[in-house]
Amino acid sequence: MPSAPSAGADQLVQHPAGHDGDLRAAVEELRHGRWYSARALLANSWGEPGLWAARTQVLGAMAGHNNVLRHWGDEEPGAFGLTTLHTRVAVDQALLVGQRQPDSRDMALESSARQWCWLAASMLGGDPVPWLGLLTLAQLDTAQERPEHKVPAPDKMLPPGPWGLFDQARRTDPWGREAFHRMLRFWLARNEVGPATEFLATYLPSAPDGSALHALPLYLYVDRYRRAERKEAIQLQWTDDETVRGTVLRAFGHWRAALGRGSRWPVADESHLAHALWASRQRREAAEVFSAMAPFISLQPWQSLADRPGDLLWQAMAQSYAVAS
Repeated sequence: MPSAPSAGADQLVQHPAGHDGDLRAAVEELRHGRWYSARALLANSWGEPGLWAARTQVLGAMAGHNNVLRHWGDEEPGAFGLTTLHTRVAVDQALLVGQRQPDSRDMALESSARQWCWLAASMLGGDPVPWLGLLTLAQLDTAQERPEHKVPAPDKMLPPGPWGLFDQARRTDPWGREAFHRMLRFWLARNEVGPATEFLATYLPSAPDGSALHALPLYLYVDRYRRAERKEAIQLQWTDDETVRGTVLRAFGHWRAALGRGSRWPVADESHLAHALWASRQRREAAEVFSAMAPFISLQPWQSLADRPGDLLWQAMAQSYAVAS
């Protein structure tokens, strides 16, 4: 039986590394300007594309807050994986600036990020990060001005897009989580919910059992709510739409399958799953996810759903545990 939390939602842990203890240690060292754990972590992660992508994404996000990579490069020029982390930082910065000021994109930042992507691609064969970076930058080209962002789709039901970059990212990790999230965000950045929905409908039926990709529709449901003018109407999707409810329960089944094999979904995916179960009134199942996720939590989807996300999270947890107790 899931155990109820002993403290409020504000005392849960929001950490980018989530359940990955080795990554949490490396992140804390990077935060204080030390890179020895990150260096060891990169060496140990190479050869597992999904793990490499996930860990470099988190390490790059942290490294962007200080000069640790520059100091690391001064002491160890050409260190393994260092260019990949530089690429992560450059892409993150270009994306952040581009999203903040979409009407006046910083083309110099985007160009620099693309150069880092190509440099990383030339240094480590089989590294998915350069292609993930280029796919991320495609979100900023909402007019599809660059030729690589309007390649014909492999499926005639789907419109042109950055399919070549998507294919390259999948060459080393066919069902890599980040590639699919980046592709989904490309469509959503263009306000094209139809292609986003069709994209998931085309690929998800073939995704492996237990894969975190089965959480992708839950992100689409939250985005649909976020965009809606009448929130109270779209909120009914979780309770009245049988297709949505069925998708949520299937995602829960895949999450359980992964957990049974000793594999963990990222906390962001678990958080979306817990919310979707609670919102669709599957409170006992939601409590199971909340309990397995503790003490970690993600800011999303709660920040996209309420002005006081902490209150909504605590309400969801309390109601779910009350049913499960």
